[in-house]
Amino acid sequence: MGTTEMYVSLDIGTTSIKVVVAEYINGQMNIIGVGNEKSEGLNRGIIVDIDKTVQSINKAIKQAEQKANVDIHNVIVGIPSNSVEIEACHGMIAVSGENREITEEDVQNVLAAAMVKSVPPEREILTILPEEFIVDGFDGIKDPRGMIGVRLEMHAVMLTGPKTVIHNTKRCVEKAGLQIQNIVLQPLAASSVAMSSGERDFGTILVDLGGGQTTASVMHDHQLKYTSVNQEGGDYVTKDISVVLNTTIENAERIKRDYGYALPEETSQEEKFPVEVIGKSQPVKMDERYLSEIIEARLVQIFEKVKNELDKVGARELPGGVILTGGAAALPGTVELAEDIFEIPVKLYIPNQMGMRYPAFTTGIGLIQYEANLDEIHQIVKEYQLGIAKKETSSYNAKSEYLSENDEINSLEFEREKPVKKEKNKEDKWSTKAKSFISNFFD
Repeated sequence: MGTTEMYVSLDIGTTSIKVVVAEYINGQMNIIGVGNEKSEGLNRGIIVDIDKTVQSINKAIKQAEQKANVDIHNVIVGIPSNSVEIEACHGMIAVSGENREITEEDVQNVLAAAMVKSVPPEREILTILPEEFIVDGFDGIKDPRGMIGVRLEMHAVMLTGPKTVIHNTKRCVEKAGLQIQNIVLQPLAASSVAMSSGERDFGTILVDLGGGQTTASVMHDHQLKYTSVNQEGGDYVTKDISVVLNTTIENAERIKRDYGYALPEETSQEEKFPVEVIGKSQPVKMDERYLSEIIEARLVQIFEKVKNELDKVGARELPGGVILTGGAAALPGTVELAEDIFEIPVKLYIPNQMGMRYPAFTTGIGLIQYEANLDEIHQIVKEYQLGIAKKETSSYNAKSEYLSENDEINSLEFEREKPVKKEKNKEDKWSTKAKSFISNFFD
């Protein structure tokens, strides 16, 4: 890539909303701005209050704009994998051109044929991920354009999610005055940076330990094969500390960060710290071993549930082991505890970009990496799907009563408009059960 491309990711999490601004120069990612704002309006990874979420998004965007010195118009949005279903789909068409040369239009037509598959009214197609094209019976083709053929087929993976989750996310981005450049499933984004090409090929588990929920996903043959969401995360550890120690959530979070450790056997009963207990005028001394036992109990419960889900599809037999990431994974001792529970190798992924060396930023950076490395076929798929979404949104907006009069252009316009650099002196104005699909990981 010889040119400079600029990308902005929007990671809407339960605990915080993160905006990352990066530029790609000759294929090298440079982070030029970050916004990180406490999340309001979300519960367990799902938007429950659109207005509060919009306010948090705006604050995070403003932070990133000030640090990067750019105006942000387009964002790559992450969608959580709650109730996401993974299924195989297939499309077949006759090549339309007179000379039988396969064009981009034929790729779009075979994509449309694959999307004809019946989807329940409460669900929506998130994305189609082409696996291979077949031209007149010759398979294993990644890009059929320019080839000569009579019949074009495509085998792909279809990801569908709850309409409510997808619509609410789009609505929040729209009301924040932003346009969607792409919508990416969060495990796809995170795995693009947390896993090497070999790990994505041979098979690896990614466990994203977030604030509101824990997402386990399996990558194999460079495809997302399985994803499962456990509605417990780091916030539950904080709540446990708050309840057991009779202290506020704010104090419990501070105690967890300052004194927390996931392995009780590596802590001391002699080391004590003060706790402001409700109903007592003076802080109470608490030992680190007791705190560690509280933390361990919840994390063991989370990891056991994740392990049971992974065992349903035999994922722990994959050679890549487990990669742990997400904000709650930063707690000391978490990797060792996870290794004890999963009984396979576990490693922690932390982004290596300057100023972002914290596992909570994995998805934000992954969204940019995923988008920047899309090949031409996946770009065609993305633009085709976003075009459909744009038409659907246009008809929806025509009936909507609460859009402002100034919205002359549909608020979900998906043209790839790049962030505009400011003048330096100017003021800074997203549980899955795809068992049948992954019944054989090693085919």
